Amino acid sequence: MHKNNQTMKQGDRLLKMPGKLDRGPIEFKSRIAGSEGEVMGIATRGVISVPQTMTIIGAVETMTAYGFRRLPITDAGTHRLRGIMTARDIIDFLGGGDRFNLVRVKHGGNLLSAINESVREVMTQRVTTMPHTATIAGAAEIIVTKKIGGLPIVDEEEALAGIVTERDVMKALATEDTDVTVEEVMSTGLRVTGPDTPIGSVTREMITHGFRRLPLVSDDVLFGIISASDIMKYLGSGEIFTRLSTGDVAEVMGLPVRTLTGAELYTTTPNTNINDAALKMLQKGVGALPVIEEGKLIGLITEFDLVKAFYEE
Repeated sequence: MHKNNQTMKQGDRLLKMPGKLDRGPIEFKSRIAGSEGEVMGIATRGVISVPQTMTIIGAVETMTAYGFRRLPITDAGTHRLRGIMTARDIIDFLGGGDRFNLVRVKHGGNLLSAINESVREVMTQRVTTMPHTATIAGAAEIIVTKKIGGLPIVDEEEALAGIVTERDVMKALATEDTDVTVEEVMSTGLRVTGPDTPIGSVTREMITHGFRRLPLVSDDVLFGIISASDIMKYLGSGEIFTRLSTGDVAEVMGLPVRTLTGAELYTTTPNTNINDAALKMLQKGVGALPVIEEGKLIGLITEFDLVKAFYEE
C-alpha cells in the first residue's frame, strides 16, 4: 500500500511539472501546399488487412507478427474499409475501458473464450481516412489536429489503397534543417506509474487519460517505458497464455507491469536538435524518447510531438 501511495505521489508531482517553453497555438501555414497525391509517395501500399470475421486473437497475432500498431478491417471481396483495430483497442479490451465488458460480462472474465470473438466486436468503426489524392501537409494536419497515429488511404471506390502513419510523416518532414530543440516541443507535466503497478491498472490509466505510453519511475529513477503496443504484444506473442492457468483475465492482468519491459531504453536530452531526435527514433524503431536532464526525467518527446513541430516550422 505504501509503495502504491508513493507511486501516486510521484505521478502527481510530475503532472504539475510546468513546461519550460510555450510555442503557442498551432498555425498551419499555407506555404506548405504540397502536390496532389504526394501522400502515396510516403504511404505503405499493399496494406495487410483482415475481414470482420477474423477472431480477435488472430488479428492481434497478425499485428504482433508484423509489428503493426493498427490493422485495417476490410470486406474480403471489395476491400472496402469497415474499421480499424489499434493497440489502444486491445488494451481497452484487456481491461482498460468499455471493450472489457466483452470479457468481463459476456464471457464471465474468461479471456480464453473472449479472444475467439470476431474482431468486429472490438474494432474502431468510425475511421478517419484520407483520399489517395491527398498531400503530405494534409496528412500532417489531420494527425496533429485529430491526434490520430495512422490514416488509412482510400480510392474512389472507398477501397483501401494504403496507410500513412505519424512515423511516415515525421520522416518526410524531418528532411528540412531546423534549430528547434527537444526542450521546445517535448511533452511535460507527465503522468507516470511505478514498475510494480499491475498491468490492468496501466491499461485503465492509458484509456482514461488517452495515453499510448507511460514512463515507469521508481524513487525518482526512470525504470523504463511501457506502451500500448507492449501490452498488445503480451497477448499477441502468446506470453500471456504461459501465465494463464485458470483462464481468468485477472490472473494475467494483475502481474506487475515491469514483467513486460525488457527492451533497451533509449533517451534524449533537452538540448538535442529535433532532427537528431527524429533520426534516433527512426533508427531505433521507437515512437518516443524520455528526456533526461541531470539523471532525472523531465519530459517525453513522441512522434506526434515531432510531426507537430516540423509542420509548424
